[in-house]
Amino acid sequence: MKVILQYVFLAVLTGLTSTAFAQFPGGGGGGNRGGGGFGGDQRGGNRARQTIIPGTAEDTPKGSGKIKGILIDSVSKKPVEFAALALVDIKTNNPIDGTTTDEKGAFSMTKVASGNFKILISFIGYKTKTINDVKIDRKTELDLGSITLAADVVQLNEVEVVGMAQLIEEKVDRLVYNAEKDITSRGGDASDVMKKVPMLTVDLDGNVSLRGSSNVRVLINNKPSTIIASSVADALRQIPADMIKSVEVITSPSAKYDAEGSAGIINIVTKKSTIQGGTLNIDTGIGNRGSNLGLRGNYRTGKMGFSLGGFGRFGYNMPGKSENSQVGKTEPFSVKQSSESHNKNAFGSYNLGWDYEIDPKSSVSANVRYGLRNQINSQELTTVNTRAGAATSLFRDVDTKDLSGTWDVNVDYLKTLSKPQQELSISTQFSRNNRTNNYKADNYSLSSLDVRDFLNNQANDNKSHNQESTIQLDYQTPIKDNQMLELGGKAIMRQVVSDYFYYKANALDSTNNLNYDQNVAAGYLSYTYTTKSRFSLKVGSRYEYTNINANQLSREGSKVDLNIPSYGNLVPSINISQTFGKGQTIKLGYNRRLQRPGIQYLNPNVNASNPQNISFGNPNLKPELTDQVELGTSFFKGTVYVNVSTFARFTNGSIESIRTVSPTGVISTTFGNIGQKDNYGVNVFGNITLFKRWQLGGGFDSYYVTLTNNNSDPTLRYSNDGFVISGRLRTSVTIKNGWGFQGGAFMRGRDIQLQGYQTGFRMYDLGLKKDFKNKRGSIGFGMENFLAPAFKQKTVLESYSFNQNNTNHLYNRGFRVNFSYKLGKMTFVEQRPRRKKSVNNDDQKSDGGGGMDGGGATQGAATPAITVPAARPAGGAGRPQGVQGVRPTTDSTASPVRQGFQGQPGMRPDSSTMKRDSTFKPDSTAVRPDSTSKPVLPVTPTDSTALPAKPAVPADSLPKKD
Repeated sequence: MKVILQYVFLAVLTGLTSTAFAQFPGGGGGGNRGGGGFGGDQRGGNRARQTIIPGTAEDTPKGSGKIKGILIDSVSKKPVEFAALALVDIKTNNPIDGTTTDEKGAFSMTKVASGNFKILISFIGYKTKTINDVKIDRKTELDLGSITLAADVVQLNEVEVVGMAQLIEEKVDRLVYNAEKDITSRGGDASDVMKKVPMLTVDLDGNVSLRGSSNVRVLINNKPSTIIASSVADALRQIPADMIKSVEVITSPSAKYDAEGSAGIINIVTKKSTIQGGTLNIDTGIGNRGSNLGLRGNYRTGKMGFSLGGFGRFGYNMPGKSENSQVGKTEPFSVKQSSESHNKNAFGSYNLGWDYEIDPKSSVSANVRYGLRNQINSQELTTVNTRAGAATSLFRDVDTKDLSGTWDVNVDYLKTLSKPQQELSISTQFSRNNRTNNYKADNYSLSSLDVRDFLNNQANDNKSHNQESTIQLDYQTPIKDNQMLELGGKAIMRQVVSDYFYYKANALDSTNNLNYDQNVAAGYLSYTYTTKSRFSLKVGSRYEYTNINANQLSREGSKVDLNIPSYGNLVPSINISQTFGKGQTIKLGYNRRLQRPGIQYLNPNVNASNPQNISFGNPNLKPELTDQVELGTSFFKGTVYVNVSTFARFTNGSIESIRTVSPTGVISTTFGNIGQKDNYGVNVFGNITLFKRWQLGGGFDSYYVTLTNNNSDPTLRYSNDGFVISGRLRTSVTIKNGWGFQGGAFMRGRDIQLQGYQTGFRMYDLGLKKDFKNKRGSIGFGMENFLAPAFKQKTVLESYSFNQNNTNHLYNRGFRVNFSYKLGKMTFVEQRPRRKKSVNNDDQKSDGGGGMDGGGATQGAATPAITVPAARPAGGAGRPQGVQGVRPTTDSTASPVRQGFQGQPGMRPDSSTMKRDSTFKPDSTAVRPDSTSKPVLPVTPTDSTALPAKPAVPADSLPKKD
């Protein structure tokens, strides 16, 4: 029945997308001999469809001449896609032929008749360019080489308005959000930018999901990092918004990408320097909840360039408050908890980059980056436990420290061979994250008069490191003019060590450790075929073999090999696209992805910061496998851009939470490969420019999700289904004299979870910016969620044995002032564009994050916040994610945002190199009772679908069952 449902759904999607496409003109006009559009005349039933521009006479006599060339942006040196070219007869001033550029900016016109012509080149956002004195003889083959297009500049009272850069761009395999045009995020971080990207959802804790799944791979300039595996949410806070050029959402990755990330890949592209000389950028901001300072410098002379960058962000005035209740259904207990917390944090990122052009065909680059993340939390937790009519009150004072530092070192070499676009690259990377995650708790009894009597103290220290070494070889070669063959191989060596110690009454009570080595060998082959009619096919396959060697200590203190078997996975992918007329595109894609468990799911360390809600990992987890089909269409018409995409995603062996409860009301949480998740959804978004100054965009995402845990025990078998809907709206206005205004809002409705739901949330922001007259700096003001000091988010879960209700009070009203200034002399030069290739580890499931990569990015002359739509390609890249430990909770009664079902139904945090940080201490009281089986205590199972043995913990932290 499920198979039938899937086929029916795909058929409906095809019909819907075809209907949406049919509403816009794309074909020729029947008997219109003048062509009448990009579709051209279609009088002959078997006649091949040609791509021509309006006004081109299709029945004009043809010759044997040929004209070709490449269009590039005069500043960025990147190809200009889908620009229109017309070949005009000088005598009659009528166009007789024409074409458009492809994704690489290339164009060609064949069978050109003899004569004297001029070529007119036009595209939104660029000045129209005319090439005169084009003479074609009988057998002329004219190569115009690289042709530069300059941005269209309009003079308004001495203020340059660079003509409205398109906020959202559609490419063959990705969607691009041009974040550098967003002023409301200035002074913020990458998570503030992600909130505005179509198809992405960022929850209130900074966790990112794509189409309802947090199983995404986050890259930064095509480089992964171990900091991302630790926590995507925390890593994103290390990247200043001012450094982000664009965000690329890749929903159907090709075989070239690692297989990890079942929902897709998010690639953050930072600003790069394309100048000769030296510059220094200063960005700073201060607000009621945080402040930041950033410096970016770069220097380039001749063939060599250097960049140096530093960024610091400090958070303060961040209170927390929550209430939690757990009521037994099979056992007569009731637990009520309330907490108040105070949080402080500091994030930093520092990097040094170097690149050198060895000769016109080869270059080498290197980058060293250090990132730090320090979080300190103090919490007061009150617990009232009622059993058989008798109530016991306890007070717990908890201090938590989470200190993390990450080194990333990259060395990359690129060689261009004899043919155009024939390249060989070698990329290497070393990444290491060191983390210390400790908590200390003082326990008191609480009398009816609120008098505290000291009982004892407890502590847990968890030191971990996650190290990753990668070497990658890539080769690509063109086949004729319209085909590309890509192949390569990669080896990733990961080592994770987690040592944890339990203390009671200031004395060591017990200790344990986990050693987890994972080695991945991968190879891929990808083939791309394009036609002049703008049809594109990209098909490929990737094979990955994973070997794991892991051990941990037994209760007796001896090392026990976990005997985790090796496994191999073949992951095919296919992407098809066809562009009709002017900017109308339809795409179809299929890919298989896998999601390896991150360390936060593997780490057996018991988090007992809240004794009523404890959690531990399962080292025997297997990877998830996901099949995804995507069908979509997009189109431009004037200044209007609309994109509609539909998808279906099927996940087997999903890693889900397993929760059981003791007779005293203690909830124990671990993980198993027990879930089945199916998602069917649609994304609609669009953008329009009004009066050349006002840009308005928005859309909605909706998907239907079904969740089940496939448990054989009827009392532990759970399932749930329903719709999840979210929407966003953005607007921006360019005002005279360098003023710009932007605002926006996002809202997500009720989130479906396996055993209940989580209420929705909303965010909104406004921003105002003024550029200085000298174009070297700006000052701005931004505010977020300013209408109320806080709002509530509630989680309601129900299981066979207990019910749980958790309420979180979120204090996120913020105001900030931002200042930016540029120093130095900048000279833009016509340099041969150099492509940089680097390690891109996107194969693991982690929390969510990133780091600042690449220092001195210049912003060029100050421009208004909003610009006119001009589809300009944005480069892309990313960062690797490493394996990290489990991260600490800041509020033990808050909802467990980074555990089990976070943010989206049944999905866990992203993981690129492994799921989360070995020091992760999930939120303890806000546990989401997620179906499953009863734990077997003494032995660790070899089957990941079974429950792992609970590691040894302090006696009072893990009550035994009666």
